[in-house]
Amino acid sequence: VETVYLNGLNIKPCQGCYACKKKNSTGCAVDDDMQSLYPKLVESDAWIIASPVYWFNMSAQTKIFMDRCYALWNEDPEINPIYKKRIAIAMSYGDSDPFNSGCVNALRSFQDAYRYAGARIVGMVYGSAEEPGEIASNAELMAQAEEIGKKKLAMN
Repeated sequence: VETVYLNGLNIKPCQGCYACKKKNSTGCAVDDDMQSLYPKLVESDAWIIASPVYWFNMSAQTKIFMDRCYALWNEDPEINPIYKKRIAIAMSYGDSDPFNSGCVNALRSFQDAYRYAGARIVGMVYGSAEEPGEIASNAELMAQAEEIGKKKLAMN
């Protein structure tokens, strides 16, 4: 298991140049830290994507990461490294209601993008927290996250 903190990386936004989709492409043309993540993402059995909700959606860093994963996607499932990839989503938000906080918007964005890419969203866990680290004191939420990790991400 490797933890990657997107905020500490230099990952530029997708430029929409479609270099990653051209015939004989070698992948994304943007030269930044995402280049070192691509092989890890391809080789991994599963991903856990965690993000706080900022201004009614996922963090900007997470959205940029998600957009850049487009370079991995291919219509042909035989060469699509995202196809059937197991993905779990974890979100925290500062409101008491996931609908009012924008958490539901973010979860829907994850679902739409990764299902389109052929991935399997195997679990989503989300909860309210207003202070850094506060979410860890929510025993029920931590149990849900552990269950996703043990049972759903470990499936073949």
